[in-house]
Amino acid sequence: MSIQLKCLGATQEIGRSAFFVGTKRTKLLLDYGTLMSDEPGFPMHVPPKEVDAIVLTHAHLDHSGGVPIFQIYESKPVFGTALTFELAHLLISDFIHLSGYYLPFEYLDLENMIRNTVPLKYGREVKMGDLQFSILDAGHLPGSAQVLVKSGKKRILYSGDINTIDTQLLKGAPNMFEEELDAVVLESTYALRDHPDRALLESSFVEEATRVVEDGGTVLVPAFGVGRSQEILCVLASRNFRYPIWVDGMTRKANEMLARNSESLRDPTSFKEAVGRANMIHGWSDRRNAVKKPGVIIAPAGMLKGGTAVLYMEKLYSKPEHAVFLVSFQIPGTPGRELMDTGRFLVKGKSKDVQAEVKHFDFSSHSGRKELHEMVKSLKGDPLVLTVHGDEDSCKTLANDIKEEIGLSAVSPQAGDIFKI
Repeated sequence: MSIQLKCLGATQEIGRSAFFVGTKRTKLLLDYGTLMSDEPGFPMHVPPKEVDAIVLTHAHLDHSGGVPIFQIYESKPVFGTALTFELAHLLISDFIHLSGYYLPFEYLDLENMIRNTVPLKYGREVKMGDLQFSILDAGHLPGSAQVLVKSGKKRILYSGDINTIDTQLLKGAPNMFEEELDAVVLESTYALRDHPDRALLESSFVEEATRVVEDGGTVLVPAFGVGRSQEILCVLASRNFRYPIWVDGMTRKANEMLARNSESLRDPTSFKEAVGRANMIHGWSDRRNAVKKPGVIIAPAGMLKGGTAVLYMEKLYSKPEHAVFLVSFQIPGTPGRELMDTGRFLVKGKSKDVQAEVKHFDFSSHSGRKELHEMVKSLKGDPLVLTVHGDEDSCKTLANDIKEEIGLSAVSPQAGDIFKI
């Protein structure tokens, strides 16, 4: 019996992850995310009546943002971890608030989606028709998962977003595949480069933040409210940063969700201590206080595309004693990337030279080139590897490396490509 695998999105791009896996009897949708731009983009269309269930790997909008579409006219079960559903509700609610005009669904459809969720533990197998599937820890975001789909003797692994390196917040994804695989859908975000040594990166970040603060400045850390903000809090706490830390935006709610689902964290006790040391911002009075004294302010958005980080930039950009520490990948075309490349930022509609110090720290939650190669080398069997979730050069280079250096079949697919496994 063969399994059909259709690539609907995340092909030679980062965004709108979606993969359709099925037999003649049973069909699963693995993620259905959005491409985050001025007008959100969606994967190739799938008639909801053709979908038996959806498996959601994690809460980031490029994987979750389109899932409510499948709840508009009928109810479809959505499988994933309990924490993924809590975080997805938070992120998609904010998405609707900011971009609702462009979206084909509304809050009611999101609520229907949440009502139809089926929380899973890692490793638990679900049988549906002639398919079986289970989710496995991905180490990328609290609650994140890989998906293993089986039918007869066929095995397909979808990595989702994966990180095999331990961070302060999470343990890296373990290598749990003792059985042979027939196909692997593998992310390629950082296929072209390695990440810096994590311990050295953390030390450098805290040392630089300490230097700025002790010289009388404020460090603004634009960071995603789910995942990266918590990682930065844990990094600062682990290195005994002694100065004020302020946290703004949805990070507060995300902290509460992670505390309730602390089994997903590397060290729940250290996480709670790190959160307890920070000052939570609840309104304008707190924001005014945060910029008056030297310290660190962690605020969304991670690429300075909206969010309260923009408000702090307007206060801090013109003074050289302050600093902006970017801690996420900056997609070309975003204000954060513009700041990195040109040293300029749009302040109240006018492009301004930023006098504050600007630095980038590679706190990635994706595997780098070395780890991606190690993962492929560890695979059992002779699987076809589909390289996705990266720019065109990353996907094509990784596929070529896999063929030439590891000896497996590999393809960088296009949207709409269908493979029979």
